[in-house]
Amino acid sequence: MTQAPERRRLLPMLGHVNGKRSPLTCELKCGSQCMTPDANTSGNEYVHDVISAAVSRRAALGLGMAGAVTVGVVAATAQPAEATYAYWGQGRARLDFTPIKPVDMTVDDLSVPKGYDWSPIIRWGDPLFYDSPEFDPKNQTPEAQAKQFGFNSDYLDIIPDPNGLTGVLVNNHEYTNENTMFPAGYDKTNLTNMVKTAIQAHGMSVVEISRTKVGEPWTYVRGGARNRRITLTTTFVMDGPAAGSDLLKTQDDPTGKRVLGTQNNCSGGVTPWGTVLSGEENVHQYFITSGTAEEKRYGFPTTMPSRRWPEVEKRFDARIEGYKNEPNRFGWIVEIDPQNPNSAPIKHTALGRFKHEGANVRVGDDGTVVAYSGDDEKFEYIYKFVSSRKYRKGDKAHNMKLLSEGDLYVARLRGNSQAPEITGTGQLPRDGEFDGTGEWLPLLKGGKSMVRGMSVEEVLVYTRLAADKAGATKMDRPEDVEPNPHTGKVYAALTNNSDRGKPGKADVDEANPRIGNRDGYILELTERNNRPQATRFDWNLLLVCGDPTKDSGTYFGGFPKEKVSPISCPDNVAFDKAGNLWISTDGAPSKIGYNDGLFKVDLQGANRGRVQQFLAVPQDAETCGPVIHDIEGMVYVAVQHPGEDGTFEQPRSYFPDYVLPTRAGAGEFSMPRPAVVQVFHKNREDQPEFPGGVSDKPGKGRNQDKRRKNGKNGPKYRGYQGKSNAELKRRARQAPKSFEG
Repeated sequence: MTQAPERRRLLPMLGHVNGKRSPLTCELKCGSQCMTPDANTSGNEYVHDVISAAVSRRAALGLGMAGAVTVGVVAATAQPAEATYAYWGQGRARLDFTPIKPVDMTVDDLSVPKGYDWSPIIRWGDPLFYDSPEFDPKNQTPEAQAKQFGFNSDYLDIIPDPNGLTGVLVNNHEYTNENTMFPAGYDKTNLTNMVKTAIQAHGMSVVEISRTKVGEPWTYVRGGARNRRITLTTTFVMDGPAAGSDLLKTQDDPTGKRVLGTQNNCSGGVTPWGTVLSGEENVHQYFITSGTAEEKRYGFPTTMPSRRWPEVEKRFDARIEGYKNEPNRFGWIVEIDPQNPNSAPIKHTALGRFKHEGANVRVGDDGTVVAYSGDDEKFEYIYKFVSSRKYRKGDKAHNMKLLSEGDLYVARLRGNSQAPEITGTGQLPRDGEFDGTGEWLPLLKGGKSMVRGMSVEEVLVYTRLAADKAGATKMDRPEDVEPNPHTGKVYAALTNNSDRGKPGKADVDEANPRIGNRDGYILELTERNNRPQATRFDWNLLLVCGDPTKDSGTYFGGFPKEKVSPISCPDNVAFDKAGNLWISTDGAPSKIGYNDGLFKVDLQGANRGRVQQFLAVPQDAETCGPVIHDIEGMVYVAVQHPGEDGTFEQPRSYFPDYVLPTRAGAGEFSMPRPAVVQVFHKNREDQPEFPGGVSDKPGKGRNQDKRRKNGKNGPKYRGYQGKSNAELKRRARQAPKSFEG
């Protein structure tokens, strides 16, 4: 192929990324946002405007001053906290494992601990309905993709039914990579088909799953009654105070209450009432706009985006008068009911509009419902929504209105160390950790705007601008923000920010203490009196990530550095039955040099801060949506953009089928396919403990001509460990990158 020069022009991050992070991923995931002018030009105060009195770690442990921040102690609650978390069942956990060693970033394999195996549940292109066409990568159409599993899996949840034998899998599809989806030059002759197929590959999938015994791996059910694709052509209902606003009206929707589709869906969570929340994140990169101040604050471009959607779908051209508000209709938290495929999905304006990584819910002792969310971009903010109504256990209809009305806040953090102690190197201040206090600044309260000069509708549609005026703390890419269901403490993944401390950029502070932060942090936040509706909180950095053998500026909750697995770029978080934190990563830099993975982190006692790596994903891939069902000894992840830098003709990954072109069986393809994966125990004979899920037998009665479960061409439910042989790994490693000559 000789397309490198053209592709170079489309990759602003070329030459500005290191290690695993690809300039192509930067372009496809967020439109190379890091190379555009900072969207946040506000002059907000920073954390190094500190409280003068330093509090030592000894004081925090009760050995010194009173009133210190509580660190590493489980905060008791009057009743178990209900939250969105990957957890199900009761009994003794079965997830003991020996941590794996870091896997080199050129290895095309999914690596799991000794004693475990893995298999895919469902892959991009797998048919969801009886009338869905079989996946054919050489003859894709939007009509076929609308009935098949979408591309680039991100947020994931496995929601079993009470019997434990059936359930639903819910998965987001964040973005597409046309380089690996279509043959070279396809856009020159089939642009319309390519764009419309990609449009249908975005969104979400709801898929029924089944097994014959509790604790076994799952198969997906083709033709399941709850199966559903939600795409950019699905009608959504706008809800909350901004619904019907003039800022949301277009020529196709003069009411401002109906929106076609959802896109760039990143993380999310399950609510206590059984619905799923999903965050619309990097929505800016699909539009071309006029460049208003509001559009610039959200990073919307004034030139044609590389995907060229506005050439095919005019609603993505906001320069057209009738579509000038179309960008405002994306960037919300959406809610779907996975149990009812006929229900209308909702976009909640009450939670504000920004680049939501996701939203995760906690219910307080008095029924107050709180949703936490991060705005995933450099120097952006952490938000909290507090519902004005109370949760009613068992009243789903009532609870589905809880996110429609309430108060919206943004976080301001202050450190408790003197500014000179924050050196930018990661060196701890005198009190032995990065910590402090914070407050939730109101943007909306009691149905009224708390931001001078902005109406309620403006605060919700232009939430970033409102947070600027309120004086929120600029953070290093706040992504997943989730409450621990066992303690109520909130954990935020701050992925990285290579611009921190650079000339003209925001300086370091105690919550963002490293110059050129490439490895990220985990922030632990404790609401005052452990009340989710509190307006003040205490915080500390649980992890200052990196490889301690290569970087002295790391911190692991006080745990010895020489005993941890190296970890970089935390993205999503989850919790197991014991209350341990699990972290998936995205984009380890060159000084790490390893494939992304999934890591367990102890939160209590002497092992607080101990990081242990559980798995690693293949070359070029990112680990997404971890689900930890430790009571069954099961772990689930979504493997996103495997082989991202390759091409349709020369793949850089063969995940998950791992077959040579000449040896592909029915339903197998010698190419990368984003997929949802399950990890499970082996038996004593080193064979998969669960030999193969449910059989694919024809149905009976009126369904006798139809096949059940995953269909005859679905994933083969056997152990996949070792399926990536030496020849496939060699081919993947030697395949050229699509943007290099």
